[in-house]
Amino acid sequence: MTSRNSVGGFLLLDKPSGTTSHGMVARARRSLSVRRIGHAGTLDPMATGLLVLGVGTATRLLTFLVGQPKRYEATVRLGWATVTDDAEGDPIAGPTGGRGADQLNDPEIFAGFASMTGTILQRPSAVSAVKVGGRRSYERVRAGEDVELSPREVRISELRVTGIRRKTDHLDVTIDCSVSSGTYIRAIARDVGEALGVGGHLTALRRTRVGPFSVDEARRGEDLLGTSAADLTPAAEVMTRVLPVIEVSGDRVLDVRNGRPWWFEDTPEAPTDRTGDSQGTPHAVVDAEDGELLAVVRPEDGRWRYAVVLPG
Repeated sequence: MTSRNSVGGFLLLDKPSGTTSHGMVARARRSLSVRRIGHAGTLDPMATGLLVLGVGTATRLLTFLVGQPKRYEATVRLGWATVTDDAEGDPIAGPTGGRGADQLNDPEIFAGFASMTGTILQRPSAVSAVKVGGRRSYERVRAGEDVELSPREVRISELRVTGIRRKTDHLDVTIDCSVSSGTYIRAIARDVGEALGVGGHLTALRRTRVGPFSVDEARRGEDLLGTSAADLTPAAEVMTRVLPVIEVSGDRVLDVRNGRPWWFEDTPEAPTDRTGDSQGTPHAVVDAEDGELLAVVRPEDGRWRYAVVLPG
């Protein structure tokens, strides 16, 4: 058996509300007695749901998970906007269209959210982690600065309104959405509220999927104490669900371990378009005999370029 444990592994956590993503990483470090741990995408303290941790040498693979699409369940409050675009910020604006949120009808609400779908330009929340002049945007906001971030292209492939609860002076709208990496759900709440002329902000957020991984597969964050290396999901199991797979055997295993040049004609069965683009699709290279993950490669100029070679 090869050294599967030397690769490290992944830990899928269901983060509770009130804790930071960095705080969950710190807990995992203490529980596993491993310093080298990172995550594949931050969740705000108020948010709950799927947080993917890479442990040990698997941290080198997190880059291939960060860009995976995400799915969220959220509650948007229509009636006023806030400084932070969520419930933690001070109110800054109410209705601007002459009507209160309670006067919106269901078709208007559905249309407002539907207008956010597709490939759009979205302005990140001012309290996001986007860097401005070398400092995080949220740090500048907390220091009293006015920050206006540039819009960026994101894709909202699906956005469904799943419920509308009417209150005296506001509406709570629950949604389910599938979005590209880098999409801010707080910004969706802000922009829908603005489009409807009543203001909006986020009051609840739960991440339910990262790529092919569901929060149903995750360990409760509250149960992290006592987690051991035996609880980690092997790197091969994770990466083969995310990337196309190339299986190798015999002398090719040693070639890959040593980072030796490796040509397309040596792998006619590899599932790739082989465009030669250095930004081509990464592939997971797996030992056909025992399923161990050996490397991640990209197609470039007729050969496979190593992105990551894992220790043997």
